[in-house]
Amino acid sequence: MMSLPFYQRHHEHYDRAYRHKALQSTISQYQKETKSKSAVYAQGSTAYTRGSAAYCHASAADFSLDSSAAYSHGSSAHDLESAAYSYGSTAYDHSAARSKRSAAYSLDSQSLSKSSAAYSHGSESINKLAAAYRLGSEAYSLGMSPKAKRAKQNLVSENKENEAMDYSVPIFTGREVSISGITDTEEERIKESAAYVAKRNLFATGEGVSVSKVAKSTSEEEHHEKKSRKVAIRESAERVALKKTLEETQAFHKKLNQDKLLHAPEFIIEPRSHTVWEKQNVKFHCSVAGWPAPRVTWYKNNVPIDVQTHPGKYIIESRYGLHSLEISTCDFDDIAQYRASAMNVKGEISAYASLVVKRYKGDIDASLLHTGTVSMPLGLGVTPHGYASRFEISFVDKFDVAFGREGETMSLGCTVVISPDIKRFKPDIEWYRNGVLITPSKWVQMNWSGERASLTLTHANKEDEGLYTLRVVMGDYYEEYSSYVFVRDADAEIPGAPGAPLDVQCLDANKDYVIVSWKQPAVDGGNPILGYFIDRCEVGTTHWTQCNETPVKFARFPVTGLIEGRSYIFRVRAVNKAGVSLPSRVSEPVAALDPADRARLRSHPSAPWTGQIIVTEEEPAEGVVPGPPTDLQVIEATKNYVVLSWKPPGQRGHEGIMYFVEKCVAGTEDWQRVNTEIPVKSPRFAVFDLAEGKSYCFRVRCCNSAGIGEPSEATEATVVDDKLDIPKAPGRIMPTRNTDTSVVVTWTEPPDAKELVGYYIESSVVGSGHWEPCNNNPVKGTRFICHGLVNGEKYIFRVRAVNAAGLSEFSQDSEPIEVQAAIAAPSPPYDIMVLESVRDSMALGWKQPKFTGGTEITGYYVNYREVVDGVPGKWMEANIKAISERAYRIQNLKENTVYQFQVAAANLAGVGTPSLPSQPFKCEEWTIAVPGPPHDVTCTEVRKDSLVLLWKEPVYTGRSPIAGYYVDMKETEAKEEHWRSVNEKPLQKKFLKIGGLKEGVSYVFRVRATNQAGVGKPSDVTEPVVAETRPGTKEVVVDVDDNGVISLNFECDQMSPNSKFVWSKNYEPIEDDSRLNIDTKGGKSKAAFKDLGEDDLGIYSCVVTDTDGVSSSHTIDEEEMKRLLALSHERKFPTVPLASELAVEILEKGEVRFWLQAEKLSGNAKANFVFNDKEIFNGEKYKMKVDPKTGLVEMIMDKLEDKDEGTYTFQLQDGKATNQSSLVLIGDVFKKLQDEADFQRKEWHRKQGPHFVDKLGWEVTDDCNVMLKCKVANIKKETHIVWYKDDREIMVDEEHDFKDGVCTLLISEFSKKDAGTYEVILKDDRGKDSSELKLKDTAFADLMNEVCRRIALSATDLKIQSTAEGIRLYCFVNYYVEDLRVGWMHNDTQIRFTDRVKTGVTGEQIWLQINEPTPQDKGKYTMELFDGKTGHKKTVDLSGQAFDEAFAEFQRLKQAAIAEKNRARVLGGLPDVVTIQEGKALNLSCTVWGDPTPEVSWLKNEKSFVSDANCTLKFESGKNVSFTISTVSTHDSGKYSIVVKNKYGTETSDVTVSVYIPEEERQPEEEKKKEDKKTKV
Repeated sequence: MMSLPFYQRHHEHYDRAYRHKALQSTISQYQKETKSKSAVYAQGSTAYTRGSAAYCHASAADFSLDSSAAYSHGSSAHDLESAAYSYGSTAYDHSAARSKRSAAYSLDSQSLSKSSAAYSHGSESINKLAAAYRLGSEAYSLGMSPKAKRAKQNLVSENKENEAMDYSVPIFTGREVSISGITDTEEERIKESAAYVAKRNLFATGEGVSVSKVAKSTSEEEHHEKKSRKVAIRESAERVALKKTLEETQAFHKKLNQDKLLHAPEFIIEPRSHTVWEKQNVKFHCSVAGWPAPRVTWYKNNVPIDVQTHPGKYIIESRYGLHSLEISTCDFDDIAQYRASAMNVKGEISAYASLVVKRYKGDIDASLLHTGTVSMPLGLGVTPHGYASRFEISFVDKFDVAFGREGETMSLGCTVVISPDIKRFKPDIEWYRNGVLITPSKWVQMNWSGERASLTLTHANKEDEGLYTLRVVMGDYYEEYSSYVFVRDADAEIPGAPGAPLDVQCLDANKDYVIVSWKQPAVDGGNPILGYFIDRCEVGTTHWTQCNETPVKFARFPVTGLIEGRSYIFRVRAVNKAGVSLPSRVSEPVAALDPADRARLRSHPSAPWTGQIIVTEEEPAEGVVPGPPTDLQVIEATKNYVVLSWKPPGQRGHEGIMYFVEKCVAGTEDWQRVNTEIPVKSPRFAVFDLAEGKSYCFRVRCCNSAGIGEPSEATEATVVDDKLDIPKAPGRIMPTRNTDTSVVVTWTEPPDAKELVGYYIESSVVGSGHWEPCNNNPVKGTRFICHGLVNGEKYIFRVRAVNAAGLSEFSQDSEPIEVQAAIAAPSPPYDIMVLESVRDSMALGWKQPKFTGGTEITGYYVNYREVVDGVPGKWMEANIKAISERAYRIQNLKENTVYQFQVAAANLAGVGTPSLPSQPFKCEEWTIAVPGPPHDVTCTEVRKDSLVLLWKEPVYTGRSPIAGYYVDMKETEAKEEHWRSVNEKPLQKKFLKIGGLKEGVSYVFRVRATNQAGVGKPSDVTEPVVAETRPGTKEVVVDVDDNGVISLNFECDQMSPNSKFVWSKNYEPIEDDSRLNIDTKGGKSKAAFKDLGEDDLGIYSCVVTDTDGVSSSHTIDEEEMKRLLALSHERKFPTVPLASELAVEILEKGEVRFWLQAEKLSGNAKANFVFNDKEIFNGEKYKMKVDPKTGLVEMIMDKLEDKDEGTYTFQLQDGKATNQSSLVLIGDVFKKLQDEADFQRKEWHRKQGPHFVDKLGWEVTDDCNVMLKCKVANIKKETHIVWYKDDREIMVDEEHDFKDGVCTLLISEFSKKDAGTYEVILKDDRGKDSSELKLKDTAFADLMNEVCRRIALSATDLKIQSTAEGIRLYCFVNYYVEDLRVGWMHNDTQIRFTDRVKTGVTGEQIWLQINEPTPQDKGKYTMELFDGKTGHKKTVDLSGQAFDEAFAEFQRLKQAAIAEKNRARVLGGLPDVVTIQEGKALNLSCTVWGDPTPEVSWLKNEKSFVSDANCTLKFESGKNVSFTISTVSTHDSGKYSIVVKNKYGTETSDVTVSVYIPEEERQPEEEKKKEDKKTKV
């Protein structure tokens, strides 16, 4: 089975260094995995018409091959012994001799054109195809050729359709598929490679080729009939080989997957934009390839075109793959962007074209013109686009100079504004790099949104560095904007390694070798570059192979050993002693092909994609030894190799030829073959391994199967050395200013320079010794703008040249240059006004130019001219010497003459353009009394809510001196009547800070002067000013340095190269430098006071010139001056700042600690300790310590003795700063400290046993009881506590457990009796402690006050209670003490107590009794409880219903009391029980009472009882009642009740009478009773 070439295999293409997507190579018609039994190959060519193929039987064709193949378009039939292949409409069937069928491929005879080729687009005779293939047994019977021959190309004419001719049948067909990720150049190279190899294999082996030839002469026929045995055997072998090949091909195509033959649409020819005259017709054409055949839709401004909706307007046709859209009778409505969209199952693609309709001059439709601010006259010339004489194209939001790094993504963008705006006409957006048009690729993406054009470098490389230009094209007019893009090297993987080479290209590609060239990098990593390694990678693989073992210094290298027909990519790496650089960007793919074959394939681009292989050479002779090559020459010679080039011989065999190269030392005939093992296929060869410095001669021999030919003529002696020398250094390096961040560098070309690639420029800050590359891609020409420099720095530059031999030495360093913007002449001044006019002179004023030219204005020049009857005269100079002020008086004018004036500003660059002529002014005497207008009104220090307005006094003051100024303001858009005065009283100064502005609002201002006569004419209105604090705004900062120097500092980061700091006092320039030293460096300025005093009080302001109003001010008044002077003194004589002065404290054990704390101490801080002017040191008595971290300095003494009385001083020193602090301990102060230390020492010892933490104290509980409490510590189980009052022990019921550390003693209802001295004692085996509390006198009073307060707080609300005597108001307290004073008020008036109204306390009740209340007793009653410090009030309202209800209850109770008082009752005298002996007399008496006198009655055993002989009842004097029984008997026993009764009530009193018989009398009595009973029985 034959070996498939690379383009017939399915493989991936991936470059690890740069490519991030797998690229599928689809250039072969052979696929590995297939399922379909038949394959259809289709090329989207417009040369074939769908369905135009005709199948017809041909009797003249007879094919006797057993395994012949048939090619059929669209056929799905397949036989086990035959396969159908088709391209276009070709049919190939079994021969009639084998299957009784003949296959013929035929087209309609009328469809063949005499002049058409096998492939044609857009022709009316598209179906007259010029190629026909026929196979027949008659042609084949002539026999197979001994070897495959190359046939001449013949075209089929109309009248020779059936005539036999020479032709070649392709063994396979191909198709073209859109390949993503590779460039058009790559695709073409792949096509060329594939076509060449296919053609070579076809004619070299003869596989699958059938040749039918018509006898040219009788002798030729006889020659073919008389074949030798050798020829017959060879034909038989060829026939067997052909059969085997066809069988294998058939088996392979049975497995083909038809889906993989599909490919997305692709435009072969895109529609072209048109510009036509109105009422003309226009036609758009396009050609589309793809399978299945794409469907094409036309759009107008992205809206599908409906032919039915506009009958006759649009005609859409599609024939043979050629699509068209015709628009008839064009008008302005047809101006639009048209789109052709092709779509099939594999995807969609669109192509765009624009249509512009123009109109002849004089036919302009005014309604179609742009309605902008500029109107177009009807006579205006019309462009081919039919709108305006030219388009105004402007660029907004431009891209600046860009800096990037290799591997990063960079984006450039610009907003484009086009006027007039014609929506139906779109501009052409073009991008250029160094003047070369850029096309979209995987490295570059472009976008146009309709307003903004952008270009994105997806993976920046040094090749992308250059000048980028955006060109916007509108018809015949365009505008451009350019800016430079710099790409520096990526960080090296190895420190010190050089930068990557760049711009790798493949030159002079041949069958087995190619020359690779590159450019050297600008960065060598700090070490010279030793050479370069070249790597190659076969397209479709990821394996890189190094081509050279040792580094080469020359920037070109021949790479040999390539495989013919395959495509390769290359990359280069630089190497120095530190290591190898990163690889360069890969080259474009290049195919290893013979240049002649490549050229021939380019002339026939259809092969192999159309399935045709057409050869135009004459048929060569057979079996001929080739002749010698011609035109042998050395095209390149270096120290490492020599490259030879020659032309193939004119006479050679029918097969391919190869070459042997020979060499010899010049002057000898000792020829040696260079390529002994492998012959060379290409007419190019690189000879290596030559001795440097020797001379050699070379010759070449051709060879083929017939033998080796004669050698060519030898070359001239060639010395093995670099023919191309490294260039010399450039000269005359000249830097000049450009912008504030760039410098223009020019130089002269080095002498005798050859093949210069470009130049590298480097820059260095003066004095740094460090050089940086300004460009990383060699620039051509002798001028370059170095960007990215630091404004204000001084730089030097150097240049070196580059060619393939290497980099030159550096040029001499340029002269230093400071980076500043180049200056230009200023723009014209404006707003010229007359400030004063007299008989022969006029004073003028004007405003400063808006553009100063990058430097300060040095002066102004004034011109004037007379105006007579409206006709201006000739300009005359008013001043020869420039004036610095913006006001000037012109002398020697004519009175009552009208003049015009113009002013020109000048700077270092020269005199600028004069202003426009002013309004005409008449020169006449001003006689007005009021002053003229102030001038030079400017705004400064603009902030969001304030600004400062400055002006100059009027030139004309009027008839009296100026008394002041008025400032007016209004919002910019407000009307004139909205002017308002800022100040009510005239200002004496010529500046004013205006506050209260609204942020973001625009204002304008003017100033008027006033004198005794009145207010004069206002000044010119200022430019509009927006109240805003711009980002980055800085203020003047006051600073005092370490030397005590007071300074004002101002910083500006918006300075231009010519900006200056201008300081002023009270907004007048500072001319006297005896008070201030002004120092400016870069963007910072300092105004330092020499000796700040009262003469320096005022407002100090700083303005930065040549900026957008950068300014600020600071006011120094008396208070600020005092603060600054104090701070200055502190800085001049620095002290160690102390957080606290020297202090003393007693520690827990009675130790004495002296200490102070500094705010901050360094590690080198020192301290000296002094007592009574003698330094003391660390020892047993003194423990000293300095802690720099906390700033704490301390000294500890164990004990204070009498000899320690005196003055203690701590002296600190921390670098330059010093400080000290003293403490005097003398007399009472020392004695007190000593006593406290002794006490603390004793306390510490006390606390070693049980002791009191908190001494005995008292607390009043919520129940108004007094609790004595103390807190104890260091307690254990054996510790006892004893309480004493007045030295008498208080017995406590239960012991304290000390769990909470608190001991308490509760005293209930505390009163005066509880006053005394209380003591509590703690004791155990470790010792004892006591605490005493005296509750006497003041202490007792304080405690009682608290008790009273608690009692008062416990009082309930006042309540009302009615009694028989009257109404009582009362409340309850927890308990009452006499110390609590009670007061009552009625209607806020103190109550005087009487018998009727009185107060008292009953238990816990405090009350007020009102007897016999009357209506005058109504009102609010307040009870005040006074605890000795504070009064506590309780209030009740006794009025209204409350009084009525209480009074009614009082009346009821009063009546009840009267009844109770007068009712009948027994007052006393009767016992409850009376026991009396029988026979005795009973006398009971009692007293009764009642009003009226009650009635008295008696009851015995609840029955009425009256007097009888034995019992006497008496009632005497209305109150004495007696009950007498003279002799009682047992019958008198019972319950007796006395009942007294009157109208108020009845009362009963009971007495029980029990009569008993004595014992001695009872027994006889009982016996007698027994006898009586017996008698009865």
